[in-house]
Amino acid sequence: MDRPLPLHALQVFDVAATELSFARAAQRLFVTHGAVSRQIRTLEDALGLPLFERRNRAVFLTPAGERLHATTRQMFEQLAQTVANLRPVAASRTLVVSCEPTLAMRWLIPRLGAFAQAHPDIALHLHSAGGLIDLASAGVDVAIRRNDFFWGHSLVAEPLADEWIGPVGLPAAFEAEHPAPLHTRTRPQAWHDWQRAMKGEGHAPASGRYGARASGSPIPAFEHFYLSLQAAGAGLGAAIGSVYMVSDELRAGRLIAPHGFVRDGSAYVALARESFDANPATQALLTWLRSAMAESAALWI
Repeated sequence: MDRPLPLHALQVFDVAATELSFARAAQRLFVTHGAVSRQIRTLEDALGLPLFERRNRAVFLTPAGERLHATTRQMFEQLAQTVANLRPVAASRTLVVSCEPTLAMRWLIPRLGAFAQAHPDIALHLHSAGGLIDLASAGVDVAIRRNDFFWGHSLVAEPLADEWIGPVGLPAAFEAEHPAPLHTRTRPQAWHDWQRAMKGEGHAPASGRYGARASGSPIPAFEHFYLSLQAAGAGLGAAIGSVYMVSDELRAGRLIAPHGFVRDGSAYVALARESFDANPATQALLTWLRSAMAESAALWI
């Protein structure tokens, strides 16, 4: 019985025949030029006929070489396809997530690494936006919003966490008899909501300290919520902060919240076009968001 041809020699031949160069075949196979020559010689000896013609330092396939190459090319292509089909398909999933800008910048983005570690098979693409959104036209899978607007009847809403708010700033901001309150146009009622919530909790004396400056100078106002929090961190006054958006600064000692936090009656929700449990990726994101928000608030409420 004839001995079978060596598979490795057939592979080297196939690459050399494709490249029509022993040198380029050696580069592709990460071996030396001499190793390619030896494998070709082994194959030619086993077949008893030449597969290449060597002319002027170039190589060309003989008729026998052309016939063998037609077979090896097909054979290795089929082998590569079969191996690829046998390998398990990576369960990589992508979710496009829209999140309110301040929450995205100050809470979600710093925790994306933790989500990736917990769910390496889910890639998050983050969009920063607030308010009403058409998930379908925006190509968004999940929107994270505060429930201060009507989003219609076509979306599925899952609760994430209650909103907890309180004045935050540098220690010096709270040393004055009437600390300067920083306002934002995106949450114009933030101080009123906090004062109302404080009264409901029986803390009216503390909330009464905050009002117009005794000097009559204008109270600073900022276009966005995150700008008022940035201003508080820069020592310009006290801002109403969401516990989720300032938890990292509180933990690091960059801000203080001398009155703690109270519920303002609103909450954060996750919005989707279909039930979250219909998609394992969105269900995993929902579960992680709830856990991470609870962890962020636990030390301060």
